[in-house]
Amino acid sequence: MKRFWQGRRIPLSWMLLTRQPVRLLVALAGISFAGILMFMQLGFRDGLFDASVTIHRMFDADLVLISPRSTSSVRMADFPRRRLIQTLADPDVGGTSPVHWGLMLWKNPETRRNRPILALGFNPDDPFFEADALPPEASALKQKGRILFDQLSRPEFGPIADWFRDGRAVETEIAGNRVRVAGLVSLGTSFGADGNLVTSSETFLDLQPGKPTGAIQVGLIRLRPGADAEQVRQRLENQLPNDVSVFTKKGFIDFEQNYWRTSTSIGFIFTLGAAMGFVVGCVIVYQVLYTDVSEHLPEYATLMAMGYRLSHLLGVVVREGFYLAVMGYLPAYAAGQGLYWFVRDATRLPVGMNVTRAMTVFIMILVMCMLSSVLAMRRLVDADPAEIF
Repeated sequence: MKRFWQGRRIPLSWMLLTRQPVRLLVALAGISFAGILMFMQLGFRDGLFDASVTIHRMFDADLVLISPRSTSSVRMADFPRRRLIQTLADPDVGGTSPVHWGLMLWKNPETRRNRPILALGFNPDDPFFEADALPPEASALKQKGRILFDQLSRPEFGPIADWFRDGRAVETEIAGNRVRVAGLVSLGTSFGADGNLVTSSETFLDLQPGKPTGAIQVGLIRLRPGADAEQVRQRLENQLPNDVSVFTKKGFIDFEQNYWRTSTSIGFIFTLGAAMGFVVGCVIVYQVLYTDVSEHLPEYATLMAMGYRLSHLLGVVVREGFYLAVMGYLPAYAAGQGLYWFVRDATRLPVGMNVTRAMTVFIMILVMCMLSSVLAMRRLVDADPAEIF
């Protein structure tokens, strides 16, 4: 028993933190607030990037053709459809699908208000989305004026999904043309489009009579088994005229995300918000640790006079910072989960917790607390037992 007690160490760091519970709770509240701010800012930023490519990920394609004048999914330019047909000359190209892509004015059948919606037109006989992305009702798109409505669209488009599931015949107008909902799909909203619909190329061109029939906005290319997508992309890039750009499917996704990341201020704003949360947390933790060191400076000086090394006392402050990081992170994580659910329900954006973001915020909080501990240590380094006494 004597050896047991001799081997135990006094939890000095924990005792210093819990000596004043009110101060500890205030510090944890500040750290948690900084963590919540970082969770929300990074969540919005990543949700923006993920939502912008939801449709891109679902395409059944290995390569994608677009116009070099296209800048993003909300600004897709036309290019000649014959460019997509020309790709069939390559021996590794197994099939193609032309896609019409553009914004249209949807009339809410309940409020009669117009709202822009993203429309996709394709040939119902061609592969379009990956398996199970389209419902069995997609075959009804062969009838003129039929559409599939995205049930994840914002409610401002009307209770379309509820009416359809109740068995009602849902009809409305797009650009003054009558359309009927033949089925539902699940695509998801983005910062560029609050809702989506899928229809046939024939119906798409009827809804936008000003569009040239020989022009498309996206060309999907499927390769034969065993073909190298990057090598085929390079060949097509060299063979086709410069009025089209050739991307791999991943490159097409990166193209869209890079637009939101570099050509708009949204990504910068959310990253800056996360950085501000980091700075706020540093200030709070530094103030708590610096005050603690200052109040107990005579005690620290006494321990130094007794022979304790400075490194041991600095370790006490570092452990305080570690305890604050762990205790402040847990409520921030729980609050982040709840806020993500609320944002998903309110905006339909794919904002959710993942391992990468959870670890990123924890590391940021840990670095924040460790950095504050290092700054607070300067008070100990400058402590002279002779001067204090």
